[in-house]
Amino acid sequence: MRRRAVGYRTLFLMAALGFALAGAFAEPALAQTNNNNNNNNNNNNNASGAAGVVIDAEGVLRRQIFTDPTGQLGRQRLAAARASLTPEVAKFSPLRKVSLTRLEKVFAARDNVPTDEMKYLAGLLRVRYVFFYPETNDIVIAGPAEGWIGDITGRPVGISTGRPVVQLQDLVVALRAFPPGKETDKLIGCSIDPTEEGLASMQRFLRSIGSHATPAQTAQIVHGLRTSLGYQAVSISGIDPDTHFAQVMVEADYRMKLIGIGLEQPPVRMVSFIDKASPSQISRNALFRWFFTPDYQCVKRSEDGLAMELVGDGVKLVGEDELVMKTGQRTTAGRSNTASQVFVTSFTKSYPQLAARSPVYAELRNLVDLVIAAAYIQQEDLYGKAGWTMELFGDESQYSVRIHNAPKRVESAVAAVWKGRQLMTPIGGGVQIDGKLALASENVQADEEGKLAELRETSTINLADGQWWWD
Repeated sequence: MRRRAVGYRTLFLMAALGFALAGAFAEPALAQTNNNNNNNNNNNNNASGAAGVVIDAEGVLRRQIFTDPTGQLGRQRLAAARASLTPEVAKFSPLRKVSLTRLEKVFAARDNVPTDEMKYLAGLLRVRYVFFYPETNDIVIAGPAEGWIGDITGRPVGISTGRPVVQLQDLVVALRAFPPGKETDKLIGCSIDPTEEGLASMQRFLRSIGSHATPAQTAQIVHGLRTSLGYQAVSISGIDPDTHFAQVMVEADYRMKLIGIGLEQPPVRMVSFIDKASPSQISRNALFRWFFTPDYQCVKRSEDGLAMELVGDGVKLVGEDELVMKTGQRTTAGRSNTASQVFVTSFTKSYPQLAARSPVYAELRNLVDLVIAAAYIQQEDLYGKAGWTMELFGDESQYSVRIHNAPKRVESAVAAVWKGRQLMTPIGGGVQIDGKLALASENVQADEEGKLAELRETSTINLADGQWWWD
């Protein structure tokens, strides 16, 4: 078959998870014009249903699509949820209060066996407030709430809103990170990164390709990149890795990167890295890393410290540029990249809409809220003021939350797109939550009009024995 030279074009390859490593090779004469070279559909974005991840017993994380073509499973779940929930907990409440101190007492009275109402904190959708009542020694978290249902992926979500509910197991993980009687300053997070050996192997593979690649070799190159890079390592910091809390962080991080490099279609309009990436603006061997962090100017505090409000959307995406050496080692890059900046800005701006459509990002926001709330409880010594030692929730032998497969590694996914004159393979990133940073004086807003203190005072406590939440 006769080949027609079309001048300089280059295969743009991306290896999830993460951000762009440009191991450039120029192609002096490619075989054909190819406008359909985004067809190695590695991640099956056309599948109907909801996306999630599964983590096997070996700790390998994989993306999974959950389907319900007829909607029958959803209808069955909804009917079951409505039949099992009491009218009081099922109804939507703009402000439901949960006393942590009373909840633990009721938990103990049940021989440490939580009900579903306890597991899902009476349907809290977000923690927006922390209140302390010195007259009754109640430490209270509060926010909107409603009855819940398990969605197609198994996440408990609000019946009418579809927003994931806050879970007791995640709250306990956050409280243990900032426990009573011990000053901690933990950085909680996760990271998904290629190994040094994998990067070095990939660099050798790229050099072996040189300047002789053709579109006919696309599948071979994709396979070679995936094989040479191998598994990427998952690391968890600040909390136990075998918890639901850790799984949510890793899933949100993983799927954000797939969106950035075009391997998962977001449910809302945003500008991805692949949309704006220009090989002419990316230096050879550049590594772009993206991190979720809290929006640290998110705390409002009453003058007496008895009330705290979390304001804003809570989460933003930030970028960091690095360079990768031939040995696989990484160093800080000298300048930032426009496409990376546009992506993190667009993702952050779209986060509220994204969280409303894709529950894992709302779950991540809930985790951020919980960490900051726990850090506040510790910093204000509400534990000591309430005389609460968290005897049960603080003890894994009394309430076990380490019941999940710990994420340890993930296979590298690779997509191919013709664009420019460089071969780019995006990799890296993570989640970083510094609960104490949100409480630094320069980040805390004062309750100047006294509305927060007034809200605490109107949320009076007059509960029956065994009651631990109220509207």
